[in-house]
Amino acid sequence: MRIEKAEVIVTSPDRNFVTLKLTTDDGLTGLGDATLNGRELAVASYLSEHVVPLLIGRDAAQIEDTWQFLYRSAYWRRGPVTMASIAAVDMALWDIKGKAAGMPVYQLLGGASRDRMMAYGHASGKELPELFDSIRHHQELGYRSIRVQTGVPGLESIYGIASNKGLPGNEGVRYDHEPAQRGALPAQEDWDTRSYLRHVPTVFEAVRNEFGPEMPLLHDGHHRMTPLQAAKLGKSLEPYDLFWLEDCTPAENQEGLRLVRQHTTTPLAIGEIFNTVWDFQSLIKEQLIDYVRAASTHFGGISPLKKVMDYAAMYQIRSGFHGPTDISPVGFAAQLHVGLAIHNYGIQEYMQHGDKTNAVFEQAMTFADGYLHPGNKPGLGVELDTDEAGKYPYETAYLPYNRLADGTVHDW
Repeated sequence: MRIEKAEVIVTSPDRNFVTLKLTTDDGLTGLGDATLNGRELAVASYLSEHVVPLLIGRDAAQIEDTWQFLYRSAYWRRGPVTMASIAAVDMALWDIKGKAAGMPVYQLLGGASRDRMMAYGHASGKELPELFDSIRHHQELGYRSIRVQTGVPGLESIYGIASNKGLPGNEGVRYDHEPAQRGALPAQEDWDTRSYLRHVPTVFEAVRNEFGPEMPLLHDGHHRMTPLQAAKLGKSLEPYDLFWLEDCTPAENQEGLRLVRQHTTTPLAIGEIFNTVWDFQSLIKEQLIDYVRAASTHFGGISPLKKVMDYAAMYQIRSGFHGPTDISPVGFAAQLHVGLAIHNYGIQEYMQHGDKTNAVFEQAMTFADGYLHPGNKPGLGVELDTDEAGKYPYETAYLPYNRLADGTVHDW
């Protein structure tokens, strides 16, 4: 079962996606997600120019050997472009292996550890009435766990608020409920940490008063705080029993998580911008986080995602894989198969793709009553309609960026 053909497909139905399609000499196909938000063409080029020539003729059954070959042979390791490219190959080979075996991928990973997987959605609002409406809307969609993002008085346009579109400097149309915007330049948003730290606890108090104590609530700090500021926020949110506080401080400074941990019992989730298990090594070993936020697409695929979760299981740390719409249906399916198989599953972020994306990517996964399942079709359970994909050529799009009131560029 040799790889006979490899195609890199870039399509932009509701947003840009990069997909690798491998075909074997016996006619089996496999898909992998290589989407890197705002830098899609860099990955497409890396795949086309450097990876695809190495794949033709290789044994499609040798998933681990191929992963190690692509990771180690380049000498220059890691980084989001490299790891997204390796991820696409890894996913596609697991997809092929599942089809060859006549089994869904989760069966090849040891079988299901549960019947279904809890998901959470994204509610937001610039002010409380809009936020409450968004929470109720997500409840109507079936979500039982909800991430809460709020506007901050005095700030016009900040991360995670769907109604930011159309504001000055932010006129681009947000598409597929995802903050990347099509246009030649990234949009500018504004930020003030002190205002944020004062306001957020009052919002969660209001949400708890309105919706009660049972609903799991999550919040994303999006790397914007120093460790001391993050510790202050975590402590101030303790009365509202968050499921987790995500990315409270830039995780490159891993020692900073020790300070946060010392001062709050609010659970911490980190890792959506990590690329390898090495980024998690100290955080897991020292038990500085509670949830692994890695994404299969940016982490090298299914193989390393399963490995890092086995490592995390030794410390009672659970999964919380990154799952907005910058993960294509292929990458999302890959995470669902891992999540169903591992024992230490926590929760899965789930932002629903638009109708155009769902027409390009035919999916076996289901979402019902707040729970996800990857389906039982052989492989990943996703097929690409190449004719449909061809209707939507790449469009330049960037994530926004932040400036403080004095003009300084800040973490977005």
